[in-house]
Amino acid sequence: MDVPQDRIRNFCIVAHIDHGKSTLADQLLLQTGAISLREFREQVLDDMDLERERGITIKASAVTLYPEIDGVRYELNLIDTPGHVDFHYEVSRALAACEGAVLLVDATQGVQAQTVANAYAALEADLVIVPAINKIDLAQARPEEVAEEMDQTLGIKPEEILYTSGRTGQGVPELLRAIVDRVPAPQGDPSAPLRALVFDSQFDEYRGVVLYVRVKEGTLRVGQSIRLMQAERNYEVLELGRLRPRRTKCDVLRAGQVGYVVANIKAIQDVHIGDTITDAERPAARPLPGYRRPKPMVFCGLYPAQQTEFEDLRKALERLALNDSSFVFEPETSEALGFGFRCGFLGMLHMEIIQQRLERESGLQLVQTAPTVTYEVETTRGEVLHITSPAKLPDPSVIREIREPIVKVSFIVPSESIGAIMTLCADRRGRYVHTEYLGPARALLEYELPLSEVIYDLYDRLKSATRGYGTMDYEFVGYRASDLVKLDILVAGKRVDALSIIVHRSQAQRRGRALVKKLREEIDRHQFEVVIQAAIGSRVIARESIPALRKNVTAKCYGGDITRKRKLWAKQREGKKRLKQIGRVEIPQEAFLAVLRADEDR
Repeated sequence: MDVPQDRIRNFCIVAHIDHGKSTLADQLLLQTGAISLREFREQVLDDMDLERERGITIKASAVTLYPEIDGVRYELNLIDTPGHVDFHYEVSRALAACEGAVLLVDATQGVQAQTVANAYAALEADLVIVPAINKIDLAQARPEEVAEEMDQTLGIKPEEILYTSGRTGQGVPELLRAIVDRVPAPQGDPSAPLRALVFDSQFDEYRGVVLYVRVKEGTLRVGQSIRLMQAERNYEVLELGRLRPRRTKCDVLRAGQVGYVVANIKAIQDVHIGDTITDAERPAARPLPGYRRPKPMVFCGLYPAQQTEFEDLRKALERLALNDSSFVFEPETSEALGFGFRCGFLGMLHMEIIQQRLERESGLQLVQTAPTVTYEVETTRGEVLHITSPAKLPDPSVIREIREPIVKVSFIVPSESIGAIMTLCADRRGRYVHTEYLGPARALLEYELPLSEVIYDLYDRLKSATRGYGTMDYEFVGYRASDLVKLDILVAGKRVDALSIIVHRSQAQRRGRALVKKLREEIDRHQFEVVIQAAIGSRVIARESIPALRKNVTAKCYGGDITRKRKLWAKQREGKKRLKQIGRVEIPQEAFLAVLRADEDR
């Protein structure tokens, strides 16, 4: 369907997690005829099984709609985005492909941490914001109060706000009209040299890499020879199309339009998110400004359960990194686990999702080590090293200073929970910044906290302390010097590098004790006694032992001289002694995750 450029609108929906983005997107698809009532189901754009099971959006999804407003046909390109803080990078990519953003707020929960973060991100990207309050059909909805909160926190005038319900479809026609009226049409000359922004990609087993693009200038045609400017490689366009929401072929994509490109790209490493596609014969002078590559904040080791699957794991990671450019990996070896990969993530949920996708999509059995953050280490020679694994920490004698990453955390909590949150942050070495009241019942607290104290269980503790009403968002501030030490775990006298962690000296004793206790529960009994120790350097600070399995070797001795039994017991002792010398302790996957659960009794 050919629509003039001045009737094209590119917009995304941004909001806090669980404020109804995907449900509203479903209604937009239904009411514009993109899907029929028979095809309608919850989370139409969330096509990953994990997204459906968890009820969250993980990947940004694009779809083209053709509504008719006042007898005029428009083309709306909608990008549905995730709400969780770990997937903020997906939101930033969606913003770069749009001119407007629908800022959605739940009528029952009001302005939350990610609402504020996403609103500022949209303003920084110079987008027109269309504010909307969702879930107005619920009995506990308080739209007037929420409109006041939006005015006070974000400076949005109440008369600009629209009221919708993603469940019933109420207010959706008015929202469509507001998008057409307020969001500007895309700029860009269709006759200029081609420049198209790659905002996402996906690997197809039979067709190679499928690129999702927003054409900024020029025109893309089937059969055209294109050039990936960053990779400096040429390809021929085999297929173009729009997402409606299924792929629908077309012959041309013009300036302002969003679609997909198939060009028989087999080399995954040629594709970079944020790259610019141009015409190979008439190239553009310079590429489009891409995306600032996100820095992974959490690292862990991923190892195949069977070492024969190492190459399969490498291929699976390459395909996943193509679809998720915020995920990075590099090969590493461990004495305990063999060959594997050190992987970087934006947060704990991101890490969990990647592991589950690898196991489901590639059928691999994985062993995951405890997550850690990136530390800056200044040596006595003046060098600054970035350490992503405790095993890579240099000898203490050459370390002048260890700096840990600090994040600014914004909590939005009920007023009666302020004391509990302050205690929670004080326990995690937090530094108070300020408090701001959003209304009589809710407050915004800001703290500076070490990232290592945030990633494990702070979100769960926040939900417990606020009875589920608290929300949080965080942003990286910088590195700060701290008294940190490496806590090693020794199993049967051998240091297990995959279980080492970096902790603050004041918490080393408690963490060491908790960890050896957990490992004692997780490691099975062997034919010999297994000693588990936590140590800082050569000093052991905690110890637990798993007693040996005892076989009743005298079961068949009925009466008789006691010396017969003593001989059998002595023989058994000798055998156990020999086993202890050559025995290898089997450490299950649960033991590596015990590093996480050791903090639960805090």
